[in-house]
Amino acid sequence: MNAVQPFEGIGASVRRKEDFRFLQGRGMYTDDINRPGQTHAFILRSPHAHATIQGIDTAAAKAMPGVLAVFTSADMTAIGGIPCGWQIHNKDGTPMAEPKHPVLAEGKVRHVGDPVAVVVAETRAQARDAAEAIVVDYAPLQGVSSTEAAIAPGAPAVHDGVAGNLCYDWHIGDKATTDAAFAKAAKVVKFSTTNNRLVPNAMEPRAAIGEFDAMSGDYTLYTTSQNPHVIRLLMGAFVLSIPESKLRVVAPDVGGGFGSKIYHYAEEAIVTWASAKVKRPIKWTADRTESFMSDAHGRDHVSTAELALDTDGKILGLKVHTLANMGAYLSTFAPCVPTYLYATLLSGVYATPVIYAEVKAVFTNTVPVDAYRGAGRPEATYLLERLMDVAAREIGMDRVEFRKKNFIPTAAFPYQTPVALQYDSGDYFSTLAGALETSGWATFEERRSEAKARGKLRGIGISTYVEACGIAPSAVVGSLGARAGLYEVGTIRVHPTGSVTVLTGTHSHGQGHETTLAQLVADKLGVPMANIDIVHGDTAKVPFGMGTYGSRSLAVGGSAMDKAMDKIIAKGKRIAAHLMEASVDDVEFERGTFRVAGTDKTKSLTDISLAAYVPHNYPIDEIEPGLDETAFYDPKNFTYPGGCHICEVEIDPDTGKVSVMGFTAVDDVGRVINPMIVEGQVQGGVAQGIGQALLEAAIYDADGQLISGSMMDYTMPRADDLAPVSVATHTTLCTHNPLGVKGCGEVGAIGSPPAVMNAVVDALRDFGVNHVEMPATPAKIWNIINGHRMAAE
Repeated sequence: MNAVQPFEGIGASVRRKEDFRFLQGRGMYTDDINRPGQTHAFILRSPHAHATIQGIDTAAAKAMPGVLAVFTSADMTAIGGIPCGWQIHNKDGTPMAEPKHPVLAEGKVRHVGDPVAVVVAETRAQARDAAEAIVVDYAPLQGVSSTEAAIAPGAPAVHDGVAGNLCYDWHIGDKATTDAAFAKAAKVVKFSTTNNRLVPNAMEPRAAIGEFDAMSGDYTLYTTSQNPHVIRLLMGAFVLSIPESKLRVVAPDVGGGFGSKIYHYAEEAIVTWASAKVKRPIKWTADRTESFMSDAHGRDHVSTAELALDTDGKILGLKVHTLANMGAYLSTFAPCVPTYLYATLLSGVYATPVIYAEVKAVFTNTVPVDAYRGAGRPEATYLLERLMDVAAREIGMDRVEFRKKNFIPTAAFPYQTPVALQYDSGDYFSTLAGALETSGWATFEERRSEAKARGKLRGIGISTYVEACGIAPSAVVGSLGARAGLYEVGTIRVHPTGSVTVLTGTHSHGQGHETTLAQLVADKLGVPMANIDIVHGDTAKVPFGMGTYGSRSLAVGGSAMDKAMDKIIAKGKRIAAHLMEASVDDVEFERGTFRVAGTDKTKSLTDISLAAYVPHNYPIDEIEPGLDETAFYDPKNFTYPGGCHICEVEIDPDTGKVSVMGFTAVDDVGRVINPMIVEGQVQGGVAQGIGQALLEAAIYDADGQLISGSMMDYTMPRADDLAPVSVATHTTLCTHNPLGVKGCGEVGAIGSPPAVMNAVVDALRDFGVNHVEMPATPAKIWNIINGHRMAAE
């Protein structure tokens, strides 16, 4: 008797296919790749945040054992600067300041870690030793690290010709109507906060291998990238001037990205260019300390918000002013994060009639800042959800009831916000109700009293949020300054015996795409997952795609696959109709079987695929052989996941230590393809959110020295800093993509920080605390408590 095939389609918690190789240590990451004749590169980086380069002496380094070459910017004069992928315009319509971002520093260094020279040697140790022998004559300049200091009168200029270090001064919304709403408000609540700078710290550091084939003139770059086609486009066309037909970019297994591996980095261009100079492959792999000062950082907003309310606590309007730190240069997508990924989400889940937001982006002598898990949406959610708690407290209204009073009604969808976006679906009341019940919100005061009896402080916090995923459509984002399309591609290749290869332009760096994308095929085509292969990350194999970020893989990439499967089915019906001597209109298809409606005449997908490739009985004059289809999908709108997160904390007043006692996340991510993977994604995002709220901060001194530049100083969350996360979903389908999916990769990092910090403030309510800046470290909390005690004595 044949075993029953387990259901592997949409909705099944199928175990991850890729974990078989990962758990056995058989993954293939960039640093695992070693090419014949491979050499090693080491990057000499600036120890200064700001300095002019008076001269560079490389003679001693070139004479050291194993050294093949030493390069500085003087050797790379024909190379272009690293391009920015998004242009923002100022309030007056003029373009943003866009200073050159050289591959190696030209005349001046602008942040600690700015690359100055590269050594290529037989071994990494030899390259490092030689780099230490390079003598750079620096003339230190005053640096500036904070946005407030950078725009202050007389501040040192990060770039010559950029007045006041201002990259752009942008706004959205109607100021006049917003001012009018504020003029009739019964209450205006004002709130200011800083969204702390973070270092992504993916498990796998960045790495790159450049290889030049002198016989063919072809270049190959192996790199830790979330979007290899974009790297090929940016590096080939704008930096190295290599025809795309001569440049292959391969991103194999990638151990985490969180946004930091989206961008084109200098090291990729350096090893690719230098490989042609030394005529051998060159590998570069960052160590962890190097990553702290070379990977793009995240967040770093300073914001003030004002909320206008009527006498019943209904929102009349919102004003926001934000200073966003760009760092020393513009990273690939940096300009869009504080604008179209942040300010457009300031309505949140609330019916806010009018909003006016202005954002000033500022250059500083720090590592460039770009998208980090959530990218703008966590910053918007944190500002808004802390403001809602502050406002509820000021007007004396229960914070849950205050939120419910201002929720967008479920019947109001599609809902047009005053800041450009139109939400297509959502049900914020249901996710709130589910989270309240699961978290035990109603019985919390009993737990607070029990903790007090033990000498502890207990608090509970809530966050209700919405985010935007699958940035689109291309025509719209192009009009907003995007310098790339935001469609996706999918190819479905059904082989003669019915197995399937999927070529996708998205990329997996830990999300489980090899499983989830295969489930889409298993569900629609009825092919066992064991017979489905997912291919991604190689520009020589996959059609041009836009990679993975912003929770776009299913909503955009999966939809492209779905369209390609529709083409497979349509062609299969024509072949099946011929084989079964029926009309095409009478042929039905369901999970692997073609059937003539109302009869028992059937053909399997394998019957059809074999006929397609072995056309002995085939209308070849009407249908081309083969069963291989490609489709592109350009979304009509963003998708809008949303939900409610609740955190419960306990504080030890003697040490200031904040312990997370419980966390509940109820999210609407649209149709759930694999519940197990969704749960894992939410848990991982919550861990990062707790890290930001309680532990993590990239801290610079006033002159631009990174003083939290290693794991000794930058506190990553450990297992005992976290608590079990209760994850549940409540589904409203996306109305404009064929799968109904919304995205889940970022929700945990978006909803969790304000939930944690609202809980911390709640725990400290008896001390008169209205706000605590992230991260809520033990020292910070201890000082707050003891400061209150001393004032009371």
